[in-house]
Amino acid sequence: MTQNKNKIYFISDAHLGRESISLESQKEQKLLAFLSQIENECETLYVLGDLFDFWFEYKNLIPKQFASTLFALKKLKNSGTKIIYLAGNHDFWLGDFLPQQLEISVHPNHLEVSHQGKKLFLTHGDGLAKKDIGYRVLKKILRNKVNIWLYRQLPADFSFWLAQKVSHSSGNYTQQKNIEYQEYLNFAKGKINSGFDFVIMGHIHQPILEKIDKGYYVNVGDWMKNFSYGVLEEGELRLEKF
Repeated sequence: MTQNKNKIYFISDAHLGRESISLESQKEQKLLAFLSQIENECETLYVLGDLFDFWFEYKNLIPKQFASTLFALKKLKNSGTKIIYLAGNHDFWLGDFLPQQLEISVHPNHLEVSHQGKKLFLTHGDGLAKKDIGYRVLKKILRNKVNIWLYRQLPADFSFWLAQKVSHSSGNYTQQKNIEYQEYLNFAKGKINSGFDFVIMGHIHQPILEKIDKGYYVNVGDWMKNFSYGVLEEGELRLEKF
């Protein structure tokens, strides 16, 4: 039954596959418990990118270490919850597995949606800091279709190993950078002034709910340390921790 599914949930940045086996197990168990807990009340779940620390598909092959999470997402979808996935900067190579096998809607960039009488602008948040020119250039290179085709020619085991090394370096780079917080606020303010009630993102791993004029800038945090998420209920958005 789905009549009580009246809440919209937002999660981001679990980076499944990044950490040690023991830490990954703890993190995954928390995520699985969360997905099970919201099953009876979640109308729509938005995954705002980087659920996986790396994702790449071959024609008949996907990363097997994420099987439990994929099964839980399928179970949630079968319960009547709509799941929408926005690609992040670690999992933007999403292919057709999620939409075809799990019936999860996948979007490469931002989304503009309405729920409960509110207008929402959703994005992962990478590339918004104008001063981070290096990353903005790298993003265009990595999303180039020719480069994706070339990467797919590598043996699968080697490509996954290489991606993990690059991903770890990228994660360390992001953590060491000074977050241009004001740039995110300015971006959110521009969207709010154009009519949005909530500007919601992830990427910086910091849960934030800040009022700007007539709207709110929201960062849902992460599922590595904060285990935080957003909930929209009766037109009001709040941040919670699991």
